[in-house]
Amino acid sequence: MKKTCAMLVSATLMPTVAFAQETTKSALNTASSAVPLELCSAEPIAFSSQSLMPKGHVKVEANRTEIVENKVALFSGNVDITSDSATISASQAQVNGNGKDLIAKGDVTYQDAQLKVESDSVSLRSEEERLEMKNTRYQLTGFVGQGAAQDILLDTDTGIVLKDVSFTTCPDGEEDWLLRASEISLEKGTVWGQAKHTRFYIADVPVFYLPYFAFPVSNERQTGLLFPELTSSSRTGVDYTQPFYWNIAPNYDMTISPRVMTRRGVQLNTEFRYLTDNSQGKAYVEYLPSDSDISGNPDRYFYRLEHQGVIAEDWLLNVDFNGLSDNNYLLDLGSDYYSRADTHLYRSIGLSYYSQNLSVNMQIKDFEVLGDTADSYRALPELKMRYTTSLGDYVEFDLESEIAHFDNNSSTAPTATRYHIAPTVSLPVRAAWGEFVAETTLFQTVYQQDNVEGTNLDESVDRTLGQARLYGALYFERETSFFSNDMSMTLEPKVQYLYTSYEDQTAIGFYDSTPLLTDVEGLFRGQEFTGLDRISDNNQITLGVTTRTLDKNNREQFVLSVGQIFYLEDNKVIAATKNQDRSALAAEVDWRLNDRWFLHTDVQVTTETDKVDLSSVGVEYRKDDSRFVQLNHRYVRDLSGETIDQIGLSASWPLSENWHWVGRTYRDLERDRSVETYTGIQYESCCWAIRLVAQRSLNNRYNEGGLQNTDDFDSGISLQFIFKGIGSSGARRNMLQDGMFGYRQPYSLN
Repeated sequence: MKKTCAMLVSATLMPTVAFAQETTKSALNTASSAVPLELCSAEPIAFSSQSLMPKGHVKVEANRTEIVENKVALFSGNVDITSDSATISASQAQVNGNGKDLIAKGDVTYQDAQLKVESDSVSLRSEEERLEMKNTRYQLTGFVGQGAAQDILLDTDTGIVLKDVSFTTCPDGEEDWLLRASEISLEKGTVWGQAKHTRFYIADVPVFYLPYFAFPVSNERQTGLLFPELTSSSRTGVDYTQPFYWNIAPNYDMTISPRVMTRRGVQLNTEFRYLTDNSQGKAYVEYLPSDSDISGNPDRYFYRLEHQGVIAEDWLLNVDFNGLSDNNYLLDLGSDYYSRADTHLYRSIGLSYYSQNLSVNMQIKDFEVLGDTADSYRALPELKMRYTTSLGDYVEFDLESEIAHFDNNSSTAPTATRYHIAPTVSLPVRAAWGEFVAETTLFQTVYQQDNVEGTNLDESVDRTLGQARLYGALYFERETSFFSNDMSMTLEPKVQYLYTSYEDQTAIGFYDSTPLLTDVEGLFRGQEFTGLDRISDNNQITLGVTTRTLDKNNREQFVLSVGQIFYLEDNKVIAATKNQDRSALAAEVDWRLNDRWFLHTDVQVTTETDKVDLSSVGVEYRKDDSRFVQLNHRYVRDLSGETIDQIGLSASWPLSENWHWVGRTYRDLERDRSVETYTGIQYESCCWAIRLVAQRSLNNRYNEGGLQNTDDFDSGISLQFIFKGIGSSGARRNMLQDGMFGYRQPYSLN
């Protein structure tokens, strides 16, 4: 008889029930992330697969078993049926017709890896492949999601029908919100289900009704409405976005998102994505006809094209192309790709080749410049090549070369074509105790410059420079108890001698070069400019040292780095002239004071005057992921002629079990004014949340002449409701990341 039961349950009952629970779960559109247990009075149920039987086997246990004429089997008293995928328990069970029919009654419970169902009775007819469950309650395994159905009917031919069904992610007896439907039907072989007379309840009050709707019942992408977004601000007014997803093909799709703004009108946002065997990309377009908040009601738009693909073996094609209608588009309407502080939108097309020794990169680089910002040079085109190889066992050879043509939108600006080649021969020695590198490089650069009348530039410039570099570092480590037991400390001194010959470069324009900010690691870079238009002459020694304290798991607890350059000769390149015999002293500290306090700071101090040129400090107290306070300060004495002196305070803290607060403020000490103030408060239970956010920040709008107004502020308030299980889950992290500055950890300890 046990063999007959095994065939019946494993071959008929289990696959049918598995299909039922899987489609039911999809139909109810549950959330994909677990809910914090501390917010819920009921924990999600668990299921262990270790108690299941091997595939194709079943075990039946009962207090009493009776077989009648080898046709009927009766089981009573704590009946447990275990198969290879699920378990059934009941007060009694009866198998009729030599295994053709099964009836289980009395506190029937079915459970598998995804669902637990409790019902008054279960009836299975194997010949008809039909399963019926009466007066059921179900829970989702691993999630706080549960509901009830008066009848669950499963049929192999037609699928599943649930009558008088409900669903919520709230605990039983605390249903703050609830979905009810008179019937949900899922036809077998289709990816869609149907729901009739669906009502959405909040605190037993019906707030929404749909007589009929269809929904996806599989993990496959399906066409349909996505979760909407509702915000409010002084820039847009009440702002409502309703995305619609169109599954065009397995490797093509589109999201169409009408956006209604009470102050500006209706905007249409579209995103088209594609994926092939060798490429992927997207086309994104935003279009707002007749902006009602601007005089003249202009049309406004933003677009972005992205493509990455393999066009042949070792050859890659990359496209990143952006454009917009006006200077204030990002400020007024926002963007998922750029911030309100950006002044350039990049446009580039690149073709790259990579092999073991050779890499080639061809690019066309352009910019969309916002406002009266100094126009940047475009590289139309730029070709870079790098070849590396070993010359014997100890010597390495590196050849870098470049051809680039620089153009500018200004008709009076010079243009140039640059040819550059830089062979390097090096002798590297690397080991666990340290490293040593000796190298020499020849820089050969030729410029052909046009439109140089009335300037100090020459039409043709040939520049030849030589460079020699010696670099050495040692790594010492020993056990220590300076901070605590089971600690180790490292000492990593390093020294570099760098010599670069001098040549007058005033006849060369600035096309892709600008001074670099220097940190401790940058002291050993040997170059003070980006690009190649200026290569500073050097005769200098750089000294640096780093010490680390590591715990028994090799996790850094304390890192201190200090470095300085000592100039043996005055620098002659005009743009890099120095009036002292040493650079600013650069230092950087990362310190995990304990499990809750963290400190990061870096500073550059001019030793002759003891003036701070650059500094940043970040201190954070972190009790856990939801409780922290962060204070940071940033200072730059001279950044493009301006002094940066800003202080910021960020905090995230629960006010009670269900209430959470996030706040952030940044202040410009140089101008004695606020830059951004941001605060949000959220109430969150295990099944719903409400979030209120207020923000005030600098507007930085451009006037008609392209100049920015740095005195106006923008403010806004947004209110958002979240029902977990039918959209996104509530998260304070969203509030932390919103705003101009967002939240960043101030330390880099591993």
